[in-house]
Amino acid sequence: MRTISETVSEGQKLLSDGAWGTFLHKKGLTPGDCPEIWCLTRRADVLDIAASYVAAGADMIETNSFGGSRIKLAHYGLAERAAEINEAAAAISREAAGPERHVLGSIGPTGVILMMGEVPEADLYAAFREQAMALERGGADALCIETMSALDEATVAIRAARESTRLEVICTFTFERTRSGEYRSLMGVTPRQMAAAVLRAGAHVIGSNCGNGMAAMIDVVSELRSAAPGTPILVQANAGLPVYRDGVASFPESPDEMALLVPALLKAGADIVGGCCGTTPEHVRAIGAALGRRAVSSSAAGSGGVA
Repeated sequence: MRTISETVSEGQKLLSDGAWGTFLHKKGLTPGDCPEIWCLTRRADVLDIAASYVAAGADMIETNSFGGSRIKLAHYGLAERAAEINEAAAAISREAAGPERHVLGSIGPTGVILMMGEVPEADLYAAFREQAMALERGGADALCIETMSALDEATVAIRAARESTRLEVICTFTFERTRSGEYRSLMGVTPRQMAAAVLRAGAHVIGSNCGNGMAAMIDVVSELRSAAPGTPILVQANAGLPVYRDGVASFPESPDEMALLVPALLKAGADIVGGCCGTTPEHVRAIGAALGRRAVSSSAAGSGGVA
């Protein structure tokens, strides 16, 4: 199978998957539960989520390992099971994806601030290295270091991935619009600064996920494309900005509303488009239609079926 970068270099636009947390909560995950342990305790439910995105036509699906570093898992008393959990997460998505679709091993932030000395850099590196290697063993063919906000943490994760695996590395940051109209991460990083730093660290693909709906992502992608003219760009937008009712968040953008903005996103420079919070297989299917993709039958989507 060609790498994501190779495919994009040939002019093909690719379809990524959508939200996982939204699905997990619908299946019974409650606040305070560890999502990643479901890879071991509720494997069939995790497989069902992965398979639903394959059925929607995704060219790549992620893994249920976003919070799978030993640093994050320590909050649940699961630090020593980090490798086991990540390997299982990748194996589940690989089963759903089959040999013709990419599996992106999801690596999220650890929740610690390196610059504040909350953890030694060597420990952070070791945690990311352990996670990356386990995801590779389980069958991931790329790693998605995502929802990042700090350059130091992101570059440590990229370095650990590049030095300990043979996998292609994607890095995405979450940006929000400031009062002055700029886009910056929670730690004050602009898209241009992010692009320069993560490419120096060795990322093959850059992008943005979460924090914005499709409309705002157009501006973010334009900045990324200006900073990195020849680099593949991945975008995973939320289904609009969250609306809170009785303490529960909902995301208002329909599949058709998101799909209408795909042409503008492509014009801005996006190469790979998918969804983040609030998106479903229906959103992915609509985005795929805008990309010229065709959904596959549920029987071709692995044993999980459609959620």
